Amino acid sequence: MSARTSSPETSPAATEAPHRAGFACFVGRPNAGKSTLTNALVGQKVAITSNRPQTTRHTVRGIVHRPEAQLILVDTPGLHKPRTLLGERLNDVVRTTWAEVDVIGFCLPADQKLGPGDRYIAKELAAIKKTPKVAVVTKTDLVDSQTLAEQLIAIDQLGKELGLEWAEIVPVSAVGDQQVGLLADLLVPLLPESPALYPEGDLTDEPEQVMVAELIREAALEGVRDELPHSIAVVVEEMLPREDRPADKPLLDIHANVYIERPSQKGIIIGPKGKRLKEVGTKSRKHIEALLGTPVFLDLHVKVAKDWQRDPKQLRKLGF
Repeated sequence: MSARTSSPETSPAATEAPHRAGFACFVGRPNAGKSTLTNALVGQKVAITSNRPQTTRHTVRGIVHRPEAQLILVDTPGLHKPRTLLGERLNDVVRTTWAEVDVIGFCLPADQKLGPGDRYIAKELAAIKKTPKVAVVTKTDLVDSQTLAEQLIAIDQLGKELGLEWAEIVPVSAVGDQQVGLLADLLVPLLPESPALYPEGDLTDEPEQVMVAELIREAALEGVRDELPHSIAVVVEEMLPREDRPADKPLLDIHANVYIERPSQKGIIIGPKGKRLKEVGTKSRKHIEALLGTPVFLDLHVKVAKDWQRDPKQLRKLGF
């Protein structure tokens, strides 16, 4: 193939590549590194990350701005075999999202052999014909080159078995920042030609209240993962600037409720003498202040919403 050079009479504008913009989503079984990868690509914390499966509930979009493209990342919950009404709703959200995006990144951790969960998702993906799929091998910093090579071969084989054609297979480490830029380079050409869909500088289109609630929930999950994995929901009741503050010393008052399913779980979240809840407040406040760029006063209350994961009315109230 000969190298292409522009002839003197073509104007630079005529040879410029068209601007592309579109949606990509990362899928994979729970805890495959989807949220961490979203955050690494965007360069800022936008998706909740936790090493507890099933912590992402909202479709958080991270936006990667480039001169020639805008890549909007839709972060879906992990697809899994549902056991509750919440589980079924999450799976419906996933499938709807897959049908609407321009490219799907299937995240497969390098340090875990392919299992039934991966095969289950791959089968579902094979049924979606039009959307290009990229296999993203995550957590490469945790394995040696031999293990990584075996995983790449296994993923290639899985595609062949299921009639699933990979547009690319890319190994990355979001934590070690290896090949994250390359992944974006490979996703961009798969997007449609389009002007930018979001203003420059926007990193996510999630309402701020939802993101604040997620940051509180992430802090609340830390340390009690084994006892309360999915029993925590957070609702921000209000976010108001404190009145009578000088312009150069603003303060934002945030009132939020942490909901659990049973009275017995209250003590776990609050901790002895309220110590645990205080830690949750301190930790999440730091992240919230970084996100909103303003000092925050955070007022947290723990409430019981009985069996909310199985109750359609409660699910609606809590935003699902």
